[in-house]
Amino acid sequence: MKKIDYTLYLVTDRNQPAPGTFEKVVEEAIRGGATLVQLREKSGDTGIFYERARQLKQVTDRYHVPLIIDDRIDIMLAVDADGVHVGQSDMPVSVARKMIGHDKILGVSAGTLEEAVKAEKDGADYLGVGAMFPTATKTDADITSMETLKVILQTVHIPVVVIGGINQKTIPQFKGLDIAGCAVVSAIMASRNPQNSAKELKELITRNK
Repeated sequence: MKKIDYTLYLVTDRNQPAPGTFEKVVEEAIRGGATLVQLREKSGDTGIFYERARQLKQVTDRYHVPLIIDDRIDIMLAVDADGVHVGQSDMPVSVARKMIGHDKILGVSAGTLEEAVKAEKDGADYLGVGAMFPTATKTDADITSMETLKVILQTVHIPVVVIGGINQKTIPQFKGLDIAGCAVVSAIMASRNPQNSAKELKELITRNK
């Protein structure tokens, strides 16, 4: 099993940047304690996505923080990112694993026990479980109940990261649960002080473990 720190998993959103350049916001988040970064780009052509990934990898490499690319295996391979994250409607997990090999990180979104079990069986390194709460970054996301999360945690043997509406107010609801970490978007990307927000979030997550 790959040794990855999933504690504070930053998922980027270019549509709600904090003050400063996109790369600067991510760098401040890392300085504040973000342990993993996922580049999520929902618009722009392949050339733009590639250039954004290349520039961001320079930042994450500087701090030795893994960079995950959302969905696009071609971009992940092109910039030699650390891994890829796929959803239920993206590339099948088993195919993605064959394409990226076993040295790269493979994350999979799962909202049900069935999806979680299949993802683990097909080669996922970790699960992104949610959306746990309503979230403005993905308004059509189905909500995963706390009961479902607990069953997933009891059933699978790979790290579970919760996602969807994760912020300072909702993190305490996971107290005592064996989650590997929390994935956040707006709580950092829309913050006026990404470094302080990341620091506060990481301390809160750590206290809840």
